[in-house]
Amino acid sequence: MDKARYLVEAHLEEGRSVSELSAMHGVHRSWIYKLLARYRAGGEEALAARSRRPRSCPHKASKEIEQVVVELRHELSRNGHDAGAHTIAYHLAKRFDHVPSVATIWRILKRNGLVEAQPQKRPKSSLIRFCAELPNQMWQADFTHWRLADGSEVEILNFEDDHSRLFLASDVYLTVTAQDVVSTFQKACDYHGYPASLLTDNGAVFTGHYRGGKVLLESELERLGVVFKNSRPYHPQTCGKVERLHQTLKKYLAKQRPAKTLDELQHQLDTFRDYYNNIRPHRALDGCTPLQAFEARVKAKPSKPIENPHFRVRKDKVDKTGRVTLRHDSRLHHIALGRAHKGRRVTILVADLDIRVVDEEGEVIRQLTLDPSRNYQPLGST
Repeated sequence: MDKARYLVEAHLEEGRSVSELSAMHGVHRSWIYKLLARYRAGGEEALAARSRRPRSCPHKASKEIEQVVVELRHELSRNGHDAGAHTIAYHLAKRFDHVPSVATIWRILKRNGLVEAQPQKRPKSSLIRFCAELPNQMWQADFTHWRLADGSEVEILNFEDDHSRLFLASDVYLTVTAQDVVSTFQKACDYHGYPASLLTDNGAVFTGHYRGGKVLLESELERLGVVFKNSRPYHPQTCGKVERLHQTLKKYLAKQRPAKTLDELQHQLDTFRDYYNNIRPHRALDGCTPLQAFEARVKAKPSKPIENPHFRVRKDKVDKTGRVTLRHDSRLHHIALGRAHKGRRVTILVADLDIRVVDEEGEVIRQLTLDPSRNYQPLGST
């Protein structure tokens, strides 16, 4: 027996007063009088608990809005884009003057069975977020694997700005080499300026310090005055932003027709990068696009001014005496590398008088400043 029926029967059957029942059971007298009126009008069935839901809700989202929310959810998911409530609200604002709150959109999605519970996720309060203060203060770089339509594996090299999440560059290669890293890095710098620092993991194409050497990227960053940072081994969370970018990119690619060639995959990467930077609102940026966040503040710069020397790249083979040749101002110079390298294929990178000789694995064999007055550059010279 519920409380309402008990109070009614206590008054009608036992003759106990409304005041007595109110004081004894901690309820207001007016509620008991309402129960009695309902009982006399409809019997015991009228005493059942009634819904407190209002008969009308003037600010409730219209059927049209609800339908568009569901359609946007399916469209964004089908194209491999983020389809959360924040993103849907961003797209709704382009169609309607009055847009429901993010919470309302989430409830619409849940009501239509489009939200799956994810109890395995860590609560947001447990996360510590690190972010550069300015655009170009720090970039993150890493490469990830993908497969073409025929099953052959390729590698995608990505660069991202830590502050604004701007997708700086995305290039596909059969296998990423040290030279590819510098090439993509330089291309990103041509569009967005040079960063003050660069963060990568300890991949062989990024660093050679654990092998006691130096790869092309390290040498290039040193020349430019860009601070080079490496993540802790086996700790991908340090490069978490670019790792998360890999996940978002692969979600998009999985919804596209499998690319048959590198050029076709590169076109897909370029299309996604344009959408990511210019159209997709980013939750970590309070709904701004990465490009808006990148352009909103002054840009950080390397610690020393960037010069623009004359660049040249030359392929060569180390001769039997352990030397390679290079012409400067119409004069031929011989650069000593050591007999241990004879017969090796090398790449000579020239920036005016700054010379670097790199092997096929990207290891810097020798770095020197050319002395134009000497035909022979011995090993002891720097």
